[in-house]
Amino acid sequence: MNNELAETGRLAELLGSIGQGLDQFLKFEHLDAQHPSKQWHSLLKQPLPIQGVGVNQVTKLINEQIIPNGSPVPNPGFSSFITTGAVTSSTLATTAANIASPQRYLGTAFNFVEELSLNWLAEMLGVPNLKGVYSSGGSVANLIALGGARQSAFEAIGIDPSANGIDRKVSIYASAECHHTIQRSAGVLGLGRQSVKLIDCDNKQRMKVSSLVNAIESDIKNGVMPMAIVANAGTTNTGAIDPLKAIGELAKQYDIWFHVDGAYGLPGILDQRLAELYQGLELADSVIVDPHKWLGASVGVAATFVKDRDFLLRAFTQEPADYLEGSVEQDDSPNSKMEHSLDDFGIPYFDFGVELSAPCRGIVVWAMIQEIGVQGLRQRIFRHNDMARDIAVAAKNHPNLELLDEPTLSICCFRYVDDRIDDLNLFNQRLHRRLVRENQYMPSTTKINEQLAIRPCYIGARHEREQANQLVQAVLTIGNDLINQLDGNNG
Repeated sequence: MNNELAETGRLAELLGSIGQGLDQFLKFEHLDAQHPSKQWHSLLKQPLPIQGVGVNQVTKLINEQIIPNGSPVPNPGFSSFITTGAVTSSTLATTAANIASPQRYLGTAFNFVEELSLNWLAEMLGVPNLKGVYSSGGSVANLIALGGARQSAFEAIGIDPSANGIDRKVSIYASAECHHTIQRSAGVLGLGRQSVKLIDCDNKQRMKVSSLVNAIESDIKNGVMPMAIVANAGTTNTGAIDPLKAIGELAKQYDIWFHVDGAYGLPGILDQRLAELYQGLELADSVIVDPHKWLGASVGVAATFVKDRDFLLRAFTQEPADYLEGSVEQDDSPNSKMEHSLDDFGIPYFDFGVELSAPCRGIVVWAMIQEIGVQGLRQRIFRHNDMARDIAVAAKNHPNLELLDEPTLSICCFRYVDDRIDDLNLFNQRLHRRLVRENQYMPSTTKINEQLAIRPCYIGARHEREQANQLVQAVLTIGNDLINQLDGNNG
């Protein structure tokens, strides 16, 4: 019998084995994958297999060599980049979809939950008037939103840019703190990366509305078409939130598509203490959020929401294909009834973005919200924001720490200081590398006004509040040790 067929019916057993390996991994008792004692490189570096070893041996290798040498991202001490390890419900939902619904289309429960979860997400995050589509991440989510903006702007002057291209220069206005995916989206959409006009920020890293007005007026005077304004609801660098209401009203005044990039920070709206910062979100023509960031989904789940999904349909629709169009029921009458899941493709998400083949991402969001509800997610957001504030308070009160930026969301930027340090940037860079290699607390760094900051960002479900103070203590311990070494070398 074919070896692959022989394994049918053993899925529970094999998944159980992998589950045990993952449970052990999640104890975080293992050394980092690149620790000098590790030997997995040589064990895995083998020639191309001509004969397969079977699924039992594959499972054994995964458990013994792959999983224990995985990423530090799920570790509770990891606070570097805006990414996290998936919560259990996300992992279960992803696994279920991989087997039971490999594609997001057709008349299945998975396709139904795709739309239901989008509606839940929109309602929970303050944009219930918008309709959505999932994609793989913020890069594609921003691309889809700006594709809708391009379609809207050119249709207003009688041009279908998706069908016929563009015939003039346009501008996309974004803060100097915007994510670089905005420029990449402009390049992919044929607008050119240089079409993105970066607007100055104030001392809190928020877009200056006065500078935005000047840029728009200058373009209008010079015959450049304003196409979209991109505001941040939580920048990647510091978590800053642009003045959404003022920018949204300006967009309405000039009839420009208003896009809000909330890939990281949109869930911050669940913290009622910050509600005022999100005023103006209701004015947006499009909004994005990445559930694989603060909400705990497995990586590969982002959502784009727009006021009118028909703009996306016209921007990204595929040309008809005989093998697709004739394969489903053609009866669109109100009384027609589906009798098989292959009678209909379901909601055509493949025409709202750039992916035809795509996994069922909505089941992941549905599972996470079902598991702990809005209140559970709200408590998580509160906890993470409080962790950033705890570090800020410690940095203000300790003579060897300096707060470089007051936290808005769950990011805090601070550094170690001492009068004996000649180059604070270099010193804090060295402190950071040692901190990471100790494998307990792993923030990233950034620069605030050319000053290098230690930058923890708390978004993981496994982050607990005491970890913030423990990071501060680790920074102080390492900083003091490095200072002592300086004194010893100078002595």
